[in-house]
Amino acid sequence: MTPYDLDVRAWQESWDRQQEAYLPDREHRFAAMLDAVEAVAGDRPPRVLDLAGGTGSISLRTLARRPDAEVTVLDLDPVLLTLAEAALAGRATVVTADLNRPDWAAALPHRDYDAVLTATALHWLDGPRLARLYGEIRDVLRPGGVFVNADHMPDEGMPTLTDRLHTRAGEQRAARHRAGAALSWSDWWEQAADDPVLGPLVEKRRQIYPTGHSPEWNPPAAWHLDALRAAGFTEAGVLWRGGADAAVAALR
Repeated sequence: MTPYDLDVRAWQESWDRQQEAYLPDREHRFAAMLDAVEAVAGDRPPRVLDLAGGTGSISLRTLARRPDAEVTVLDLDPVLLTLAEAALAGRATVVTADLNRPDWAAALPHRDYDAVLTATALHWLDGPRLARLYGEIRDVLRPGGVFVNADHMPDEGMPTLTDRLHTRAGEQRAARHRAGAALSWSDWWEQAADDPVLGPLVEKRRQIYPTGHSPEWNPPAAWHLDALRAAGFTEAGVLWRGGADAAVAALR
């Protein structure tokens, strides 16, 4: 069997529903990110890097809005990249690279992207590595290009409200899981392991991540803004916020 034997639309939908249980406003952050892309690209076909792009969620939405976009999706996970490659069907360049390695950019087909976008992914990196990565991301953007990172980024000015929002979101997510409205993270991966195409790739994934991902590291948005400025970006600020999540944007 090949990746194209997968029921790609069903797997993409399943992934989206699983993610939306954790991120109810997921589409809002994507829309804000793509607004930033259009703001810097104007009428030109944008060149976009979907960093740690998983199944290609951002790439698919980029191409839906801008079919003329030149898109690269980069990730390390063989399961998610297989789904991305099948769903994108030749409309984007799909590359494998490890963001924990400083030479990850060597896998890219370009070094002058209009935009580098990433969502709910870089929290697997620790602080020192993420700070260095921000500088490496700057180097693959053209002058005036934009980087946007959307993730769990609490506002340090309202810790009590943030904690209560986090608790409420967890209760809503648990209700959706109990009702079968969406799979949990672990249940999604169990189903993938049972699929005849994805199953062997799940085993390959376990070899890449033998102990699972590193613990999540979720500093406040202010930490990201300081790190982006230290990495040489000329501007950095909060592009979007929803509860304890935010998208920070920075211009080269």
